Amino acid sequence: MSRRGGTQRKDPRREAFQAAAHTVFSRRMFRTMDDSSHHGRVLRSTWAEDAELGRARGWARVRSDGLITVNRNAPAEPAEWMWVLAHCALHLGFGHLEPGRTADHAAQAAACLAVTRFQQQLRIGTPPFAVPAELPGTDEDRLAALWRDTGVPAEYAALGCGGASPDQHLEFAPEPETGRWARQAAAATPPPTWPELFAVGLAAAATEAVEEAGQQRPRGDRELGPDHPWEQARRWFVSSYPLLGALAAGFTIVADAELARTWQISVAAVDAAAGEIYVNPLHRMSGPERRFVLAHEMLHAALRHGQRVGPRDPYLWNVAADYVINGWLVQMGVGEMPDDVLYDPALKDHSAEEVYDLITANLRRYRKLATLRGRGLGDMIDRPIPGAGEARRAGDVDDFCRRALIGGLAHHEQHGRGLLPAGLVAEIRVLEHPPPPWDVQLAQWFDRYFAPLEPTRSYARASRRQASAPDIPRPGRVRPELVERQRTFGVVLDTSGSMSTELMGRALGAIASYALARDVPAARVVFCDAAAYDAGYLPVEDIAGRVKVRGRGGTELQPGIRLLERAEDFPADGPILIITDGDCDVLRVRREHAYLMPERARLPFTPRGDVFRLR
Repeated sequence: MSRRGGTQRKDPRREAFQAAAHTVFSRRMFRTMDDSSHHGRVLRSTWAEDAELGRARGWARVRSDGLITVNRNAPAEPAEWMWVLAHCALHLGFGHLEPGRTADHAAQAAACLAVTRFQQQLRIGTPPFAVPAELPGTDEDRLAALWRDTGVPAEYAALGCGGASPDQHLEFAPEPETGRWARQAAAATPPPTWPELFAVGLAAAATEAVEEAGQQRPRGDRELGPDHPWEQARRWFVSSYPLLGALAAGFTIVADAELARTWQISVAAVDAAAGEIYVNPLHRMSGPERRFVLAHEMLHAALRHGQRVGPRDPYLWNVAADYVINGWLVQMGVGEMPDDVLYDPALKDHSAEEVYDLITANLRRYRKLATLRGRGLGDMIDRPIPGAGEARRAGDVDDFCRRALIGGLAHHEQHGRGLLPAGLVAEIRVLEHPPPPWDVQLAQWFDRYFAPLEPTRSYARASRRQASAPDIPRPGRVRPELVERQRTFGVVLDTSGSMSTELMGRALGAIASYALARDVPAARVVFCDAAAYDAGYLPVEDIAGRVKVRGRGGTELQPGIRLLERAEDFPADGPILIITDGDCDVLRVRREHAYLMPERARLPFTPRGDVFRLR
């Protein structure tokens, strides 16, 4: 139909479709399939009306020869046409239209689910219908076999773009006549299959992305160029968000596709000790989403989540910290939250420790969740125990993160940049006053049970008389004998084979020094492995290094606890210190007690007494 004057009227629906087709087929992974040099294997689309699709209220379907037909009356936006065309092209690339392929309803539904699952990672366009948030990760052949017996679930039956009809047309169209020479050439060299063409394009797309990342960062240099999208996201914090600006200035962003593949980083991860944030350059994200991801990783490092794991499960602790951080960032409006991140409004105002306790009540569900690094992997890189130089570097980074976050909070509040979540403010305040180290906590524990003895003056013991008045008697300073005999405590020492001599030496040395400083003359020591060995009361100065340890067998600490609790010569209110690496039996202690153990050791039960962790 033409306007007056002979000019043809433009069809906005057709223009939207053609623009979408150009965008999709020009992508590197589909460009090989769109090459006309493969003996007729050409991916193409047509705006010609498909009557069957119109009756089925679908959008498009693809034939085995690479032709995609569409429903011209389908109400679709350009982004939705992109999704539809990519869906059809992926059917070819996945081999769903190859000869010998089963074409029943269950197989086609499983094929559409597999393609849709892949499209969620590509982020090409927008689906024209609702897609379930979680898709089964089962192999499509197994799904098809299962659905043949049980039927296709309703939520997965309409993931194709054919509406009520299949979007995979398995009937082969007759090959066009191209002459005798062309037929002989095709017979001598069989044309590549659609999956082979797609594999070549996919590999070329990955190589191209790696080369682009390499151009942004010279080999051996981890600094990104100023125009790199991730560098732009980092500079936004420096210039526009003072709370995290100083923190962002001190981190290095590493966008390396090969490193991301080797370390299985889906989106991003952070190494707090190295001061580096690793991002996957092949993962497509918008600018606001990159800001959200960077803020997420920086808060992991600054709030020392990696060091605060303690005896908890590292992955579940990572998941709990993710929920808390993402909730804060959503409240603060930092960037835009990407899809499929861990976020639950019901966990608002909960600390990471509280969220962890909730998670451990439903392990089956939460172990299936994915962090920014991926499913089953924490996005806080767990480095091996560093050497002297690396340990000093890690301490410097930790001190920098603490000062940068505290300074950013002060600047944020002084300039009235808006309200912050109370939980985040509380955790930053804690950084100003970090918890005391284990030896200080142990000293405080001794102060709780052994208050310093106040010497008294008595004429029963004369003091030295002053030379100026030798005839005047003066009282001397004495300590009560009764109190001295009652000041003691018990030590239950795990001497099993798993205990290191370094751990026992540090623990016993600290105990001896604090006991001497508080005028405790002796301690009741029990060595435990497969049996309990009562060493009796030992002078505290002998506990540190001159005690011969017996045992080195298995680990049974309860007999040692029972021995002290039933001993007639041990005070009923005497506290007990238990030194172990956590590889022991379940203990029940009926009096005041505390545990002294390595930093990341875990007890097989919930302790009721204090736990001091040696670092």
